[in-house]
Amino acid sequence: MRKTYDFSRAKRGAVVASPRKTRIAIMLDDEVLADFRSRGERLGTGYQTLINQALRESMQRGSGSRRRSSEPLTEAVLRRVLREELKAG
Repeated sequence: MRKTYDFSRAKRGAVVASPRKTRIAIMLDDEVLADFRSRGERLGTGYQTLINQALRESMQRGSGSRRRSSEPLTEAVLRRVLREELKAG
């Protein structure tokens, strides 16, 4: 390993896309994000992975009485789902 490296002509590499995943920007409550981050640290996994799992579980339960199938996935619904997952976890 060298003591110093010259990055003056370096170029940023392309972001590798994950299959079947889409990069989005999302606004979450500070408390929700803090909880998922602490869970991720505790479990040794990424907080985004945990959020994705919580949303997937909610989606799979969605046909039950907890969510009307005609209810669109709005910011309010997403917040409610995340809060329910935080209480359950």
